[in-house]
Amino acid sequence: ADAGAVGDHGVHGALDRRLLVRRRHLQGHLQPLQRPLELAQVAVQQPQVDKVFYPGLESHPQHELAKQQQSDFGGVLSFEVKGGKESAWKVVDSTRMLSITANLGDTKSTITHPATTTHGRLTPEARLEAGIKDNLLRIAVGLESVEDIKKDLLRGFESL
Repeated sequence: ADAGAVGDHGVHGALDRRLLVRRRHLQGHLQPLQRPLELAQVAVQQPQVDKVFYPGLESHPQHELAKQQQSDFGGVLSFEVKGGKESAWKVVDSTRMLSITANLGDTKSTITHPATTTHGRLTPEARLEAGIKDNLLRIAVGLESVEDIKKDLLRGFESL
């Protein structure tokens, strides 16, 4: 048999073994539909939150369209907190685990303030036209435990 071939007794190559172990480890963490939806549901219940944007929520105006076109609803959710930019930054600054960055697609959960990061070069009028208000925050859900992410997000909400 080939030195790197997969046989009935497992994987023979060291790199293949390492990749298999990593895949098995990550499978326990990956729940693409559940984690962002759970976080969106938590945000909806908070009195400090005005509006939640996540197509997995039945209240989202394009929920039915998203169900028809997608196999899941994605790992990014946004919400508007009550108050302005100061309130949004207070939430961001009060989180401890969420990484403060505009980077998407990381394995680590991130939180960002689009009005001053990804859309910061736009005029205030252009941002409003795009639906980017000063109180909007965006979370890209990574591989951490959903319970840990919830606790961190609630810490942020409790700061308001």
